[in-house]
Amino acid sequence: MVLQNSLDALGRSGVVLFPSDTVLGLSCDATNQAAVDKIFSVKNRPQSKSLIALVADMEMLATHVESIPEAVHEILKDVSSPTTIVYPKVKGIAPMAMAEDGSMAFRIPKSGFALDLVKSFGKPIIATSANLSGAPIPENISQINCRILEQVDYVVPLKSDTYPVRPSRILQLTTDGKTKTIRP
Repeated sequence: MVLQNSLDALGRSGVVLFPSDTVLGLSCDATNQAAVDKIFSVKNRPQSKSLIALVADMEMLATHVESIPEAVHEILKDVSSPTTIVYPKVKGIAPMAMAEDGSMAFRIPKSGFALDLVKSFGKPIIATSANLSGAPIPENISQINCRILEQVDYVVPLKSDTYPVRPSRILQLTTDGKTKTIRP
């Protein structure tokens, strides 16, 4: 029922508050500009800041990036912590979700509700922290700003009182297929 309620909200261009694989997050359909606009509004986030999207697997990723260098396969095969990779050219994503240069950050969750959600939805979903832009990332529902709680379309019932605040490592692909660390 929780998964279906989340899918219903995403399908209606809605925003879902959910436990991601890294932090308490906000999600929407990454391919839907109206939904992405709503995320920016809910977070009071400057539109110049790009977002991160979750994909279910390498196959889903391949449909939204120009290419996946072999180095990425190696990085993701041996990764022990959540790793987000910024790809230089993407397609099929809402324009406001991307950076001005057409790049976009993607992550494949290892397991859990976030992975179940993106697999069931069948296309990329935004995953951004459930805080107002510039505010601390919340560790529990009581730390989430009431403005956010009032504007989301569905709140996934949380199984824990506290969630760790551990944003993912971010790597950026360079045009020559190498990577550089943006956030360790």
